[in-house]
Amino acid sequence: MNPLKVLFITAEAAPFAKTGGLADVSSALPQALTALGHDVRVVLPLYPRVREQAKDLVPEGVPPIWIEAGRAHFECTIARATFPGSSLPVWFVHCPPLFDRPSIYTSDADEHVRFSVLTRAAIELAQRWQWAPDVVHANDWHTALAPLYLRTVYAWDRLFEHTTSLYSIHNLGHQGVFGAGAIADLGLGDAARFLNQDDVRDGRVNFMKTGIAYAHMVSTVSPTYAREIQTESYGFGLHDLLRARAGSLVGILNGIDDKAWNPRTDPHLAAHYSAKSLYRKDKNKQALLASLGLSYERDVPVLGIVTRLSPQKGIELLKEPLPRLLAERDLRFVALASGDPRDEEFLRALQQAFPGKVCYWQGFNDKLAHLIEAGSDLFLMPSLYEPCGLNQMYSQRYGTVPVVRRTGGLADTVEQWDPRTGRGTGFLFDHAVPSGLDWALRTALDTYRDKKAWTTIMKNGMAREFGWSVEAPKYVALYDAMRRHARGGTPAAAEAGRP
Repeated sequence: MNPLKVLFITAEAAPFAKTGGLADVSSALPQALTALGHDVRVVLPLYPRVREQAKDLVPEGVPPIWIEAGRAHFECTIARATFPGSSLPVWFVHCPPLFDRPSIYTSDADEHVRFSVLTRAAIELAQRWQWAPDVVHANDWHTALAPLYLRTVYAWDRLFEHTTSLYSIHNLGHQGVFGAGAIADLGLGDAARFLNQDDVRDGRVNFMKTGIAYAHMVSTVSPTYAREIQTESYGFGLHDLLRARAGSLVGILNGIDDKAWNPRTDPHLAAHYSAKSLYRKDKNKQALLASLGLSYERDVPVLGIVTRLSPQKGIELLKEPLPRLLAERDLRFVALASGDPRDEEFLRALQQAFPGKVCYWQGFNDKLAHLIEAGSDLFLMPSLYEPCGLNQMYSQRYGTVPVVRRTGGLADTVEQWDPRTGRGTGFLFDHAVPSGLDWALRTALDTYRDKKAWTTIMKNGMAREFGWSVEAPKYVALYDAMRRHARGGTPAAAEAGRP
């Protein structure tokens, strides 16, 4: 196969700028693709925090890119650095009026301008390079206008004659919906007529809907989530459009960074271990509890959670069964989380009600996150929906048994323990109700008493392979199919009525 050329546009990429899983994918996937011999160029904004991480930041040496957005004009210059520990370059759009802000995302009135300018600047950077990508890979709502721009505003440039677009949905719950007045700032000109006109008449524009409608292919981050979002329950109002595009919609599971998350080498752990030395895992349990002021007893299970406190994550499901279990059983519960003030208050109250058994650490701490994965016996993810999820994969790699709801990527990566066959890596519940979580937790805690069965579950999970070496080739196959389709003379997904 000839090497592929991929322009990867994203709002965040680890470690430069991160709020969630998008940043991890935007870093790990391009590096995995590059290792396979492909030319992947990642473009994201130059936020102030980038300077803290990108020690080798230098100007790219191309002329400034001027972007018109309504009555405003923005000068974008381009800087370049490399991903730490890699030789892979990453390019940054430097536009202080738009990106020099305290946070990556804002509630400012020009949020639509910020990311539409990023998207157009990335496309125009390819023009400056005279580099014709086979695929423009746009991610989440922030860069969702890329497929439409390529089909309209930049269609005149034969550089993009065979360029296709892949639009990846990382979380359908955040769609980039703005008032219709935003249209004047998007630089679409006459092509604004290709925006969903029902939405425009209702006074809004939806970036994600536009990306889904005009991308040659649409992907999301797990096979189950790709099916779920075509239903009314999970589609956030876009299920009809997603069903219409079902033939061009694929689910590819996210991989994990199996170098950073490796119990044999993890620098954050008190003791390294493998499936052949599981006895050493207990040293991390001791270290975890000691660091949080909780008492250690060898046969007392530790339940851990590392999460963002939002309705999606199912924290409400904990509020009935967890206090009851803590009152009934000898159990330790460790939470590393922040977000919704009501959920934070619940966790603080739980700590006060069960001193010595519960510790809540508000915020995020990378070392503690790794130690929770290694030092816990069970890891909890009761999500109402979960496009992919990473922590359940980290947990299995660390021999920590996940208790999860059967949804999205959780359903694709955790196999229900079956004592009859000795197969399975965790415990799943189907219905998003407290009784469902209560059943799963009690079943898991009862199984924990059977040390032979528990060791089998741990080893089953540790034998699973979740790295990008498994998933990146699936993207290569998809990109290559798109390239072959485009060069065959028939534009992919050339539905009637589209530009």
